[in-house]
Amino acid sequence: MYSLLGSTTQEGCATIAEYEGETLRKRIISLLKESSRPLTAREIGDLLGLDPREEKRVYEEIMHAAKSLARQTNLRIYMVPPRCAKCGYTFTDLKKAKKPSRCPKCKSERILPPAFYIDEA
Repeated sequence: MYSLLGSTTQEGCATIAEYEGETLRKRIISLLKESSRPLTAREIGDLLGLDPREEKRVYEEIMHAAKSLARQTNLRIYMVPPRCAKCGYTFTDLKKAKKPSRCPKCKSERILPPAFYIDEA
């Protein structure tokens, strides 16, 4: 786990209605603060009522949210790196938050996506 700087509900998560009137970035930050466990981009999108095809946008917003949060508070967004479901390879050298398409070790496409959470620096 490393810092990114260097109406369906799930347990421990808020509902869509609680975020009305906020920007997507602020809604993502609020959701991650309230979550009891790390969330994937797809889970964040589902909880915020976004189209599943907007997963890439969620990754972009998380990157910008990490920068904003670091400047304004002592909180940081951390990423649990993606991992190959077949061989267990962990993608620790990613330059930005995303789900890789294939494992460089075994060439499997069964990749567990990165998950995100907020904690103090």
